[in-house]
Amino acid sequence: MTSKSDLLSSTAIETVSDPIAADFRNFLWLVWQHLNLPEPTPVQYDIARYLQKGPKRCVIEAFRGVGKSWVTSAFVCWLLYRNPQLNIMVVSAAKDRADAFSTFTKRLIHEMPELQHLRPRPGQRDSNIAFDVGPAGASQSPSVKSVGITGQLTGSRADVIIADDVESLNNAMTVTMRDLLAERIKEFDAVLKPGGRVIYLGTPQTEMSIYNRLPERGYEIRIWPARVPENPDKYHGRLAPFVVDMIVRGAQARDPVDPLRFHDLDLIEREASYGRSGFALQFMLDTSLSDADRYPLKFRDLIVTSVDPRMAPSKLVWCNDPDRMYLDLPMVGLNGDRFFRAMWAAKEMEEFTGAVMVIDPSGRGRDETAYAVVKSLNGFLYCTASGGFVDGYTEATLKALSVVAAREKVNHVIVEANFGDGMFTQLLKPVMNRVHPVTIEEVKHSVQKERRICDTLEPIMNQHRLVISEAVIKADAACEEPTRQLMYQLARITRDKGALGHDDRLDALAMAVGYWAESMARDTDKAHEEHLEKLRDEELEAFINLACFNGMREEAAQNWAE
Repeated sequence: MTSKSDLLSSTAIETVSDPIAADFRNFLWLVWQHLNLPEPTPVQYDIARYLQKGPKRCVIEAFRGVGKSWVTSAFVCWLLYRNPQLNIMVVSAAKDRADAFSTFTKRLIHEMPELQHLRPRPGQRDSNIAFDVGPAGASQSPSVKSVGITGQLTGSRADVIIADDVESLNNAMTVTMRDLLAERIKEFDAVLKPGGRVIYLGTPQTEMSIYNRLPERGYEIRIWPARVPENPDKYHGRLAPFVVDMIVRGAQARDPVDPLRFHDLDLIEREASYGRSGFALQFMLDTSLSDADRYPLKFRDLIVTSVDPRMAPSKLVWCNDPDRMYLDLPMVGLNGDRFFRAMWAAKEMEEFTGAVMVIDPSGRGRDETAYAVVKSLNGFLYCTASGGFVDGYTEATLKALSVVAAREKVNHVIVEANFGDGMFTQLLKPVMNRVHPVTIEEVKHSVQKERRICDTLEPIMNQHRLVISEAVIKADAACEEPTRQLMYQLARITRDKGALGHDDRLDALAMAVGYWAESMARDTDKAHEEHLEKLRDEELEAFINLACFNGMREEAAQNWAE
């Protein structure tokens, strides 16, 4: 007798003589006939084949409208047709979507002649959200059950879990929401029976989608975009072999992958309606455009160089030439973003006009007491130090901040007073006075933090006026928790409230940059010319003094000779 685990594996297909049970594609054709639909398209057949023979843990990403939920609902019926003892759980972001999936599955069982023997018998569960099939034995878990991702997952066991769009904009807008969702889907392993299978159906919204993190947990991702992609490498080897074969056979970029479902004119109209980024997400399953629009701060807008503690070149010129790209610095940015050296730096060096240190204090626990040191010169801002301490306001933290201020020759310290109503400043003053006496100022903010950070840093970075020291990036990468790194926070901040779990270091940098906002209005070319004019005046004065000295020496020599 064929066991339940055998029927879940692809190797059991050849052991079944029934042609409907042997190949899910045959059953899918029957379902489409029952629904008065045209024959399944090649892409639908390909998805059906992957559902039948795919790995135990997989993610199916297909363009919107391809019918992946309908195909998978038919797949659930097929599984129960082969083995009525299976328990299947359907999970969605919204409970009503999961209920719609199970309701459609139940209707197929009630209406299709081939499935009449699966109709629930008297005494069995028979609701739309939890029902048994006729031949199923007594079990605490129904044959099919639907539940929302925030509902009660535990309490039932399942041989197969169908996760149908468990991620949505409503539950994945911020890092806190995404972390909560990631914890919720971990409960699948507590529900899944030994040898069971988990199948995700979904569309990622951003680079930080939980779907893109699933391969780290042993899942395989298979992607069917609506068009042949112009750059297949964007998909990191996850394109369906069906699409890869099209490319090998000579299909051109932007050719429809499933012309029977959406022909070229239809896709053009949908692209015009959805917009470029919306179409890229919903039909091409390409997150790069979404990330580019969603995350305003880019590494490539920075100038990265080694910075002397006291002075810097009087002028720098930004570039993003591949020859000037850093290859040896740690990269925690989004895909395609890079650090670049300055294209040109003036030979003349000039001392910084000032150095400010901003401290964003916190208590002991989750957040850091973060700091950033930013110096100004000729319209450029130089971040020469950044870091954080998790010990809150201990004596060791206060002394370490004072040492940083002394090392960086800071002449002004700003403390955000939102924490502790100024208490941190009062604790810091005596320690700072002992190590490095300096003016300490408090500031308070009432504007939403994420919007304030983006509105402060984006224009400065777009003008390529922010310079980051190589040493800052290297020290930042040494932080063991990536989400606390300044560069990680900078690359992933959005204007959405609660976008980051940790933003302390980035907030300190933004406040330091904001302090120098007025000086940014100064034209860098004018400042450079003024500096050169000053150097010329000094050279001319030195020449005149030397000439006068030589004239006086000749006159003295002549008088001595006489």
